[in-house]
Amino acid sequence: MPIQQKWNAGIAGLSRGRGFVDVFAAHPDVRIAAVCDIDQEKLSAVGDAFNLPDRARFTEFDDFINSNIDIVIIATPIPFHVPQSIKALQAGKHVLCEQTIAYTVEECMKLVDVVKQSKKKFMMAENYCYFHYIREWKKIVDSGKIGEILYAEAEYIHEIVHLLVDKSSGKFYWRHERPPIWYCAHTLGPLLMLMKDKIVKACGLTTGFKTYPEYKDHPGFLDFEVGLFRTEKGAVIKILRSQVPACPHFVWYCLYGTKGHLENRRVKGEGFLYIKGQTSDDGEIFTSSVVDPDAPEEARKGGHGTSEYYMIRDFISSIENDTNPPIDVFRATEWTIPGIIAHQSAMKGGQWLDVPVLD
Repeated sequence: MPIQQKWNAGIAGLSRGRGFVDVFAAHPDVRIAAVCDIDQEKLSAVGDAFNLPDRARFTEFDDFINSNIDIVIIATPIPFHVPQSIKALQAGKHVLCEQTIAYTVEECMKLVDVVKQSKKKFMMAENYCYFHYIREWKKIVDSGKIGEILYAEAEYIHEIVHLLVDKSSGKFYWRHERPPIWYCAHTLGPLLMLMKDKIVKACGLTTGFKTYPEYKDHPGFLDFEVGLFRTEKGAVIKILRSQVPACPHFVWYCLYGTKGHLENRRVKGEGFLYIKGQTSDDGEIFTSSVVDPDAPEEARKGGHGTSEYYMIRDFISSIENDTNPPIDVFRATEWTIPGIIAHQSAMKGGQWLDVPVLD
């Protein structure tokens, strides 16, 4: 009986990537073979946790991708995602890259070209698509229970001022230049996946810098950005994003179909399903947990509930079976470019703009 191949995986970026290390290490077909970070303390902590020799601990990305690894997981800051993904692909590695994939349409186009040339697997790590309740919703939507989806909304509200600036020193961190709507894959991704659709037009609006007027030259401090989108199938989507709200962190989705309505209520632990003629006006209440209660214990080793466990298994499966990753480079750009265009629109006062679809 043939022995299953062990895939050597390397993780770059050990702040966000630490959770990935744990979940990859729990996969029976994967071996953590290398780690990379410019922070020596993080490098030592993770390297020690997995008994990695010094030769498998890297501070230079170029040395890291040329080591004995088959898979590269990129969890570094977003400005590095495209150049590092390209280097890894050109070095013959499969790539799982954190979202957002890029900050410009040109970067997206370049990445698509390199993925095509490399013949390697590339997947964007949009873990919100793997939340337990989103996976349950997919069954409901695919069954046709709520009918054709005509309109959808999502909000991702997350106060991260401490990740934008150190107020005591005045030092800005890399997210300060990221307009809120650029970081839209957590909202658009699950909706477009459920709708089996893509964006063709975008319009953006913003409320400006009323919360932090002293940082008006830094787009990460925009109070709120709204993206309005028209899809290829003719549906409408609205996305609300903020990184500086006077509000607790939450993510919310809702879908309106020809036969019913589906949403996760803002009250933690509740979801809402209404089917015309089948449920009462109060609808059906069900869990909106991000944790799959039936998942094995190792599924909880990563972050964001059990989402990363299932996401990583889909990625490894695409490599082993030579199939297309569920969130391939085309989906990654389809969930990234609309936010880029919506921000351009917001800066032009809300003009409707075409959204390029790459192929």
